[in-house]
Amino acid sequence: MRLLRDEGGHQAGEVTAAGAAWLSSAASHPRSTLALWEGRPTAPGVLPCGTVFDVVNVPSIFGRRMLDRLWAEGPGSGPVAIHRGRMLLFAAPGTAQRLPSLLEWEEWHGSDVPVPPLLCHGAGDAVTVPALVRPDRENLGAARWLVAPDTRRPWLPGPDVLLWACVRAARNEATDPPRISIFPRADQGANVYDVSRRR
Repeated sequence: MRLLRDEGGHQAGEVTAAGAAWLSSAASHPRSTLALWEGRPTAPGVLPCGTVFDVVNVPSIFGRRMLDRLWAEGPGSGPVAIHRGRMLLFAAPGTAQRLPSLLEWEEWHGSDVPVPPLLCHGAGDAVTVPALVRPDRENLGAARWLVAPDTRRPWLPGPDVLLWACVRAARNEATDPPRISIFPRADQGANVYDVSRRR
């Protein structure tokens, strides 16, 4: 665990030793899992869900919208990873069982509100977690942490918080102004003339 940073560092994409201990606590043999990671910190792992955490697996673009809402208007998020074009949001145990029924119950006011299929991993499921250290430049497509575990007891959102983020992300999709434009901003103090009537 010498390669891992300590809890005092603040790098969102890197796991701390305390975060690795929390992740390994989900395994049936935590000490063996830590020993394996110590020998191979660049290898991803497979951990069971349902006791320490659940995982909500969403398409990356929709997941990014959810994260934006969670951080800008909500309580933030727990650990978050990217794997094979999807975002893995680590959630409180029990979320995988409750969230789908909450989403089904929500009144979407027509079919024009797109909510992509969410995969909820809970008791009896396992997920691939990224390596403890960032992938090197040659392997940028590998799974990686966006918000890495950095404490022994990270805060994990429950089904109510993730429902709120899903609803906000879906309902505000069409009304959000684009954040990036290829055109420069118009000069607000410029004089504008109507040249369409000139002869």
